[in-house]
Amino acid sequence: MDAQKVDMYLMTNGKFFESNQIPLIREKLLALDESRYAQLHALNLKDPTTMLIISIVGGGLAIDRFMIGDTGLGIAKLLTCGGLYVWTIVDWFLIMGRTREVNAEKLFQVII
Repeated sequence: MDAQKVDMYLMTNGKFFESNQIPLIREKLLALDESRYAQLHALNLKDPTTMLIISIVGGGLAIDRFMIGDTGLGIAKLLTCGGLYVWTIVDWFLIMGRTREVNAEKLFQVII
């Protein structure tokens, strides 16, 4: 793929990934053919900041875990009322990183 398109994609979507993953993502995108470029824009990437806000507001109901696709953890968190709210508070610190990991997994499924 064209280097200019890759740089534009990373500038637009860089906040959705961990900073240490950006060089690997750039390398894989450069090796990607043009036909898969449309699939990149069709990805439903979650914003880590939005997920933090959702975790603060609805974390006790496990809405954050369900939204990023952690259904098993979401059910466990919901049934334990957020681990008696301890799990909810811990998730405030972990949810942004987990969201970035899920976004990277989705991207790597398309580009690899």
